[in-house]
Amino acid sequence: MTSFIVNADFPAHRPRRNRRDDFTRRLVRENVLTVNDLIYPVFVMEGEGVREPVPSMPGVVRYSPDTVVEAAKECAALGIPVMAVFPVIDPSLKTPDGIEAVNPKGLVPRVVAQLKDAVPNLGVLTDVALDPYTSHGQDGVIDDEGYVLNEPTVEILTQQALVQAQAGVDIVAPSDMMDGRVGAIRTALEAEKFIYTRIMAYSAKYASAFYGPFRDAVGSAANLGKSNKATYQMDPANRNEALREVAADIREGADMVMVKPGMPYLDVLRDVKQAFGMPTYAYQVSGEYAMIKAAAANGWLDHDKVMMEALLAFKRAGADGILTYFAMDAARILKG
Repeated sequence: MTSFIVNADFPAHRPRRNRRDDFTRRLVRENVLTVNDLIYPVFVMEGEGVREPVPSMPGVVRYSPDTVVEAAKECAALGIPVMAVFPVIDPSLKTPDGIEAVNPKGLVPRVVAQLKDAVPNLGVLTDVALDPYTSHGQDGVIDDEGYVLNEPTVEILTQQALVQAQAGVDIVAPSDMMDGRVGAIRTALEAEKFIYTRIMAYSAKYASAFYGPFRDAVGSAANLGKSNKATYQMDPANRNEALREVAADIREGADMVMVKPGMPYLDVLRDVKQAFGMPTYAYQVSGEYAMIKAAAANGWLDHDKVMMEALLAFKRAGADGILTYFAMDAARILKG
């Protein structure tokens, strides 16, 4: 807890003095959002020339490998440091074990290689999880009762991370919430000499209702049906548990940690940053994005002002960066 010297009483102390002029407000500003804080999540699918709108996420599209390269070039031109890639897998390739995730010629490895070839200075982050690849929409291998099995899932996730590293990805991001997966991935990466492949762990990922539009975008919503992910993602009621999850991932070799969702969990984000001082990230998830878009479309909110205020809130809470579908729009505003 930060301690402060008590200021003098009014009128010797007038807090509004420093708020009177724009130059003073800028001079005393405690937190600043920059382009360097932004990570742009994109959805990729097979095809050519594709920019398929996602109905529940206005302004967001599913890219094909060629058009995502165009988007990557725009990211780089705006100064956005990292693009995060999420696959939309053909239903014919989905299986109970999601084994397509480890195909070295699959969609994600090909897209990673193309991005690193076309825009080498743009960081590329890939999701390590099985839900886009499974026929049931869960993040792992399930038993006869539908329970997600930890160790068999970790084994496939480790292979998935290695395939992505071999394709040239900069950051792998395990988002599955299986126990021990960060340690297994780190050990495998080290054994294969991928010593500079960073791990951004989804360390405190909650079983949230805010993910709905994302699941529509990657095509896992219909597969998941009425099932949920409460047996592996965190209970939204829990705060202290998040610190234990983050601590475990750091011990296992995570280079960066993440809290997801974002704004409904700013208290957790603050706790994590204060407790560990690690590079800490937040994901402004699809539901948060969709709510702002819907309210702005109805004229209830000022789109750009609310967007920028929301992103600044992550910085104020302690985030070193934000995964946000607003990244391009925010970058254009920040670049002036």
